[in-house]
Amino acid sequence: MAEGKVAMAVIKEQLQETQGLCEYAIYVQALIFRLEGNIQESLELFQTCAVLSPQCADNLKQVARSLFLLGKHKAAIEVYNEAAKLNQKDWEICHNLGVCYIYLKQFNKAQDQLHNALHLNRHDLTYIMLGKIHLLEGDLDKAIEIYKKAVEFSPENTELLTTLGLLYLQLGIYQKAFEHLGNALTYDPTNYKAILAAGSMMQTHGDFDVALTKYRVVACAVPESPPLWNNIGMCFFGKKKYVAAISCLKRANYLAPFDWKILYNLGLVHLTMQQYASAFHFLSAAINFQPKMGELYMLLAVALTNLEDTENARRAYAEAVRLDKCNPLVNLNYAVLLYSQGEKGGARAQYQEMEKKVNLLKDGSSLDFDPEMVEVAQKLGAALQVGEGLVWTKPVKDPKSKHRTTSTSKATSFQQPLGSNQALGQAMSSAAACRKPPSGAGGTSQLTKPPSLPLEPEPPVAAQPPEASAQTREK
Repeated sequence: MAEGKVAMAVIKEQLQETQGLCEYAIYVQALIFRLEGNIQESLELFQTCAVLSPQCADNLKQVARSLFLLGKHKAAIEVYNEAAKLNQKDWEICHNLGVCYIYLKQFNKAQDQLHNALHLNRHDLTYIMLGKIHLLEGDLDKAIEIYKKAVEFSPENTELLTTLGLLYLQLGIYQKAFEHLGNALTYDPTNYKAILAAGSMMQTHGDFDVALTKYRVVACAVPESPPLWNNIGMCFFGKKKYVAAISCLKRANYLAPFDWKILYNLGLVHLTMQQYASAFHFLSAAINFQPKMGELYMLLAVALTNLEDTENARRAYAEAVRLDKCNPLVNLNYAVLLYSQGEKGGARAQYQEMEKKVNLLKDGSSLDFDPEMVEVAQKLGAALQVGEGLVWTKPVKDPKSKHRTTSTSKATSFQQPLGSNQALGQAMSSAAACRKPPSGAGGTSQLTKPPSLPLEPEPPVAAQPPEASAQTREK
């Protein structure tokens, strides 16, 4: 602060001597204003610099940057285009144009500009922004290709390695995921994102104690991380320590009250503990944030069934069936409810839909079905006199036959274990967004002005909320 006051005093003295026409003094004053958060004042001063030296591309770049920080992306693009006419080989201008187009959701133009920037000069940040575009478009394969090229260019960048590892995790390619996360930890053993992702992998495969060991390390670095406490809570859930699980999940919920995955997990744990009113509370809240997920409606229906609200339970099941096209457990639970209400015709229809989903899943993958689900399905099929030809992948081993436990135990056991891949996808976007500023970027003018920097604020994320690290959602 004291240095800033001294600098401003020197600038004021210089401007008085030159009658306000010293371009360098105005430029530095504008930079100070921007650092202090006075963006509008900095914009006006940079515009003055542009008037004093209209052929200086650096002045126009700073004007455009101030416009960008004010949220005036179209105006920033116009100024960057003017700067590009003065310097056609400046990678920073192309990069920043790409970032502006991302905010305007003009992804094709953004890709063109970012590719131009890479052609002029390769930088980690440009690769990251280009990969982010493909993630926003939902094209994981292209995003992986971009990050692979980025890792080839900068093999020691831990953010790139972590992001690529998380992408492979989301696709279920665990070997490559482990390889890249391991490389990230080799270069930076304290990289909490990579540690949390590695712990999530172990948790996915049921190694809860090892995962908790990893999470202890992360807790020292980011003790207030919602994904961390969510994962710890679900580790305790996997170890059947339900009270500890609820305690950790409620801490995660306190830190991130709008995260539907945490609310989902709280509802699941309360269902397991037969606390149906609390389960209804958390599942209803999760549905408000994620209204298109059929499985949430199914669990809500289970809670309503046990609260003896059959009418609303049926409505919830109907919505779950409408939204979910691949989970046979939704139709099985709905069929059980209808059968218990004496509606054998409706139960038989739902059972047949369940058979179709089971056959599709069985043909498309080698996933095993939960033994408890198999047992209930076989008993219901016998009662309805259907399903004799249905072959399950895994034989039944000592199953229980209660409707409640069928609905709450591993609600999608036919999917990836613990459901971590989807949740890791949420975290992966942030790993691409959290990055270090480049050590040096942009050129200096003849007045040795401080260099400008490429734009690197977080672009708007559609369809996936950013998380600080990997997050596991157990079902």
